[in-house]
Amino acid sequence: MKKLFLMGCLLSFAVVLFSCSTTPKVTRVADDELIDLSGNWNDSDSKLVADEMIADSLSKPWLSSFMMKKQAKPRIIVGTILNKTDEHISTETFTKDLEIALLNSGTVSFVASKDQRVEIRDERSDQADFSDPKTVKKFGKELGADYMLKGQINTITDAAGKTTLKYYQTELELIDIETNEKVWIGQKKIKKVVGRSKYKA
Repeated sequence: MKKLFLMGCLLSFAVVLFSCSTTPKVTRVADDELIDLSGNWNDSDSKLVADEMIADSLSKPWLSSFMMKKQAKPRIIVGTILNKTDEHISTETFTKDLEIALLNSGTVSFVASKDQRVEIRDERSDQADFSDPKTVKKFGKELGADYMLKGQINTITDAAGKTTLKYYQTELELIDIETNEKVWIGQKKIKKVVGRSKYKA
């Protein structure tokens, strides 16, 4: 009996120990706090690059030239942002960061994306069939964009021993939709040195 009791105690202790070792420790942090765990592209990189590149684009001559000529804010749409790295990067998140930076600048207006326009047109079509005629929104009233913002994210990785250098280069171009003229080209580079421990925990 004593032997069985001792074995039961040891088994219970092992279960408790295993449970404690596999329970994750969660710490809440501010959403704007810079945290870099792996050295890969992350949310901080996305916001930093978007804010700096949009600020640069809006400081260039194309904007004042357009506003003097048209006496209005330019309308911009974000096109395709390509991920040419070997990592999984959410280009949708980066696109949204670009949109936020553009809107928050107060110097341009923004046009819905291609996918969003399809959904809105479907809604407009439904209104024509089912809504009170006094409230139906008309077709042919959409505002066309003046410029499209396109770009890509590239990376180069170099490693020696336990140290890895990660180099990210983001390139954006603003293109006049009517003339295909590139009115601004921007580039932002990020370098990260990632050191690995010689010993595994």
